[in-house]
Amino acid sequence: MGEVSWYHRFPAVIVLAALALIVVGLSAIARGDELYNLGEFAPRQQLWAAMGAVVFLVASVWPYQRLRWISYPIYGVCLLLLVLVFFMPAKNYSHRWIPLGLMDFQPSEIAKLAFIAALARYLMNRESFRTWRGLVIPFLMALIPIALILKEPDLGTALLFLPVLFAMLFAAGAKARHLAAVAMLGVLASPLLWMEMSAEQKSRIVSVFTQKTGGEAPRGDGYHLHQSKTVLALGGIFGSEMTGMPIQSRRVYHLPESRTDFVFCLVGERWGLLGCLTVLILYCVLFVRGLLIAGKTRDPYGRLLAVGIVALIGSQVLINTAMTIGLLPITGMTLPLMSYGGSSLLTMCLALGLLVNIAMRPMTDAVGEPFQFAS
Repeated sequence: MGEVSWYHRFPAVIVLAALALIVVGLSAIARGDELYNLGEFAPRQQLWAAMGAVVFLVASVWPYQRLRWISYPIYGVCLLLLVLVFFMPAKNYSHRWIPLGLMDFQPSEIAKLAFIAALARYLMNRESFRTWRGLVIPFLMALIPIALILKEPDLGTALLFLPVLFAMLFAAGAKARHLAAVAMLGVLASPLLWMEMSAEQKSRIVSVFTQKTGGEAPRGDGYHLHQSKTVLALGGIFGSEMTGMPIQSRRVYHLPESRTDFVFCLVGERWGLLGCLTVLILYCVLFVRGLLIAGKTRDPYGRLLAVGIVALIGSQVLINTAMTIGLLPITGMTLPLMSYGGSSLLTMCLALGLLVNIAMRPMTDAVGEPFQFAS
């Protein structure tokens, strides 16, 4: 009986979807190796994927409830690491990484997950966030890492904290009118944010509204957006893997950060529109299945943890894919499970392992119950 119950609880769909996304990501990174001849990135990503599998297995079997008791210390350590990066050597004019020899560790990646774990613990047994005053601490918990990450600077990663915060507050039972009012205040304060932005950040936003179709590639930040759409379009419906390269000039395919921030473009170039749609469907599977797991667990901490993880994945996919086609400014954000980078891949494997862990706990094998303060 126990074995049957385990079988029914195991979210195989999530595991298969995640594996498929990693494989497609590896194929896109390998395509980048072919196009740009700037080093063999695919073999290193395979190593991160193997390490990610170990991280996933550990995270899926270790009782996630124990994370609740150490979530605050982990959150504090991550804040210290976000400060430590400013004492590390700059890389591309940014202080985002801590060199560890084998890899450059990016604290902002694990900080996202630490924030989710700490916020889930704070929200699980409190009704204070149902009031205006009670929203102060949750927003402070988000604004502190946001400020540090913006200072690096890393606008893309900083943006992810806000949708995760709002999703978890809503799931915990915060009043919708309070959250809507806070969002409106943020919109009204956007001119102040604009004045604090650097010239480069402003240029990226302006380039979204001044982009043109066809013609020569513009200079500056508009170049990245132009090349992103160009490489994506060159794949056509079936991709160069099936139909070959329509243009042989490698200069046309030039795309900075192609294997990290713009890996979705390489998917489109190699596998075409069908490949891009397949990727989006796989992400939708992760998103929907994750919400179902959150809805089934009766443990408040597990539910909030699952909601935060799902919101993180959904927000990151939406922002990354939207910026590659010119719907949002380029922010320097990776695509979960697919972009090149050890920190990003290992953190996402850890997050999915926790999601599977929540689904596998015996107390989740029941119909979900609303939070105490949910309407």
